[in-house]
Amino acid sequence: MKRAKVIIVLFLMFTLLVGCAHKRGPFFLSSASPVLDRILQRGELIVGTAGSMPPLNMTTKDGSIIGFEADLAGHIANAMGVRLKLEPIAFSELLPALEAGSVDMIISGMTITPGRNLKVAFVGPYLVSGKAVLTKIETLAAAVEPSEVDRRGITIAALEGSTSQEFVEKMMPKVKLVTTKDYDEAVAMVIRGTVDAMVADFPICVVSVLRYPDQGLFTVIDPFTYEPLGIAVPATDPLLINWVQNFINGLQGSGELDQLKADWFEDASWLKQLP
Repeated sequence: MKRAKVIIVLFLMFTLLVGCAHKRGPFFLSSASPVLDRILQRGELIVGTAGSMPPLNMTTKDGSIIGFEADLAGHIANAMGVRLKLEPIAFSELLPALEAGSVDMIISGMTITPGRNLKVAFVGPYLVSGKAVLTKIETLAAAVEPSEVDRRGITIAALEGSTSQEFVEKMMPKVKLVTTKDYDEAVAMVIRGTVDAMVADFPICVVSVLRYPDQGLFTVIDPFTYEPLGIAVPATDPLLINWVQNFINGLQGSGELDQLKADWFEDASWLKQLP
């Protein structure tokens, strides 16, 4: 009889502790969806983006961030019922910002790679790109393989911390590599002749040719690589990962994602908004 009473008392104590854990917060039990809870409680989705990767994301003359990814982020925020805040951050600092909790997710032309995926989760891909070169030298633009660019005496610019930098280091070991903080700096170096070419995602190279039609810029016809772009989110929130993946699937299935791509990749009228 005494043994039964002890078991009952222990059960009641356990029930009380569990109830306290729910009331006292993360010291006992953390939320099953900490990032999503934070977004909803704040009423704002904070998305990290470089703001310098047209047509994916770019900063206008008045300081606004626009682009395919900016619109995609807006759709996500609207579906959550919250405001959108686009946080411009240097590309190389985006992942540290996500890991520190300064942003809720990253939508910024970020390739899904095994190394990055060890640190954060990825949803997507929402777009497939590939590496290309932007140059004023026609022979480089005619290259079909990276080896045709890989020559001593050639200087290549690439975005710091990007897969473009990794691509040059691995596939073009003979060239001189110069890293830049953003694509605007790299494109300017190509135009000035400071470097022979820039390696970047294919859409960025194509848009740069359109953006500066009088600068004699060329790019390759076909990308060198396969680059799946994804939304980076904290690995600690499975419900957020599931929600964003289902939302992207819905955009793809409805045709809205294709329409967004057409708005930014097939219509260049937005170029006049750039500095």
